[in-house]
Amino acid sequence: MAELREAPVAAPASDPVTLQVVANALQSIADEMATTIIRTAHSTVVRDGMDFSSALCDAQGETIAQAVSVPFHLGSIPTAMASLLGHYGDSVRRGDVFIMNDPFDGGMHLQDIFVVKPVHLDGALIGWAVTTAHHGDVGGRLPGSSACDNTEIFQEGLRMPWVRFYAEGSPVEEVHKLIEANMRIPRMTFGDLGAQVAACSVAERALQALATRYGADRLARLEAELIDYTERLVRQEILTWPDGGATFTDYLGSDGIDSVDVPITATITIEGDEVTADLTESAPMVRGSLNSTRSFVLACVYQAIRCALTLEVPNTAGAFRPVRVLTKPGTVAEVVMPGASSMRGVTGFRVLDAINGALAQLIPDRIPAAGEGGNTLAIFGADGPGGDRFVFYELIVGTWGGTPTWDGNDGLTNPASLAGNIPIEVAESEFPIVVERYGLVPDTGGAGEHRGGLAIERVWRCLTPETSLIVRSDRADRPPYGLSSGRPGATSSNLLLHPDGTRETLPAMFSITIGEGDVYEHRTAGGGGWGDPLTRDPGEVGADVANGKVTVAAARDSYAVVVDGDGVVDEAATAALRDERRRA
Repeated sequence: MAELREAPVAAPASDPVTLQVVANALQSIADEMATTIIRTAHSTVVRDGMDFSSALCDAQGETIAQAVSVPFHLGSIPTAMASLLGHYGDSVRRGDVFIMNDPFDGGMHLQDIFVVKPVHLDGALIGWAVTTAHHGDVGGRLPGSSACDNTEIFQEGLRMPWVRFYAEGSPVEEVHKLIEANMRIPRMTFGDLGAQVAACSVAERALQALATRYGADRLARLEAELIDYTERLVRQEILTWPDGGATFTDYLGSDGIDSVDVPITATITIEGDEVTADLTESAPMVRGSLNSTRSFVLACVYQAIRCALTLEVPNTAGAFRPVRVLTKPGTVAEVVMPGASSMRGVTGFRVLDAINGALAQLIPDRIPAAGEGGNTLAIFGADGPGGDRFVFYELIVGTWGGTPTWDGNDGLTNPASLAGNIPIEVAESEFPIVVERYGLVPDTGGAGEHRGGLAIERVWRCLTPETSLIVRSDRADRPPYGLSSGRPGATSSNLLLHPDGTRETLPAMFSITIGEGDVYEHRTAGGGGWGDPLTRDPGEVGADVANGKVTVAAARDSYAVVVDGDGVVDEAATAALRDERRRA
């Protein structure tokens, strides 16, 4: 493999101090949008699970700042904004707010609703405030709307192309009525939509103040320079990567209905200061709802490339420019009508894993082993006590693969998601659910010089009869891969325990009805390991034993480390055992 090349440091053309001050101001506005959503949203999936994103765009719809929120959302914003501007062009008015969730009009899936507000100053358009949030229910055949066994978009809920939600500051009553008529829990939906509108209004005031301070024309020039500067930084880092190409195939373990392998194939080509990601050889569209929009795949590729960078770069559209993405309509990587896409998230996670698998062959010292395969989604829905209907979303987020320098994180969301587990106290106080167990699972992280993160286990007891349970998980058959001789992580599992003591093993993806007293037990996959396990520091293995992350038996079997239950390593016995393993 060729050595990394050295490149000069990019520098902005304008005054760097002013540019950085403006960049920080824009970033602060985007973060304030996110804080507004967290503090005002109604649903647990948005408020506590943090499955939302916010960003600022310039007048042309190019991203100029992003909040620290879901990367998979943020990378899809360019497609959404291009569609909005294509529809409305010069007809945008002050006080308008636009709404959209149509996967075939710039959206990702029906549950992710974009709410976007133009920002004007002295009658001129100076930017856009952009939010997207995953809504707990948008109608459709099952509570929660997302179901792996949906087979066409018409089963998945209300589909909205870009329309005005507010017109010149006043609600568009017809649109509000249409939304209300199609939602199972309208108060929850409008509570979250209201949080998105509030975030846009906060951004509007702040961006107007910034433009007043610097002047609208000067601010626009600074924003353009910030985007160009970001592009130069990314291009100059890619220049240090060796030219070449590599292909990697990873797999979904289900088509949303049956347990079958669905290949996701990524070919990465590095040439000069650009990267091309080709996913055209991925599987044809599947029967279930795992099909991804092209916009979502773009976000997945951008995230993988961004994570491979060593430089801190501004969160602008400039980071996307050096990256070219190829997809084929009619494949799992580019859904076409009337394909279902409500559970496309797991496909995005697997695209990320495939891209990383290819990049690891080209820049191995930059790429981690595979994580848990993406967050698991469990949706409980029924009529609760008193007849009030509920939809409870659980995002079981979990673990990273080992990296070239560190162990994989335990109990931390996949780097492409940034979502959070719902706190047990919130779950049990707001829904007829009891969380019986929640924790890390020993011996599930892939062995390596840097261990993979541990699997997460979460167990729920249902307190209502006839409860809809929808689950999207993966990695039940094909474990997360290790890299550089690291071992794969443990596979995932799903069990249903009935009150009569019988146990039912469930597939990775399913939609069923469970009864009162049924206990659903889910275990995510563990992260893959990075590097040869026999090179792991025995002291670190001993610490893992002392902390309950690795058992005494696994320390011997996987790492050739002889250790007691307190984590005290027998160094002489360990050296002898490792010598024996290496000779073997």
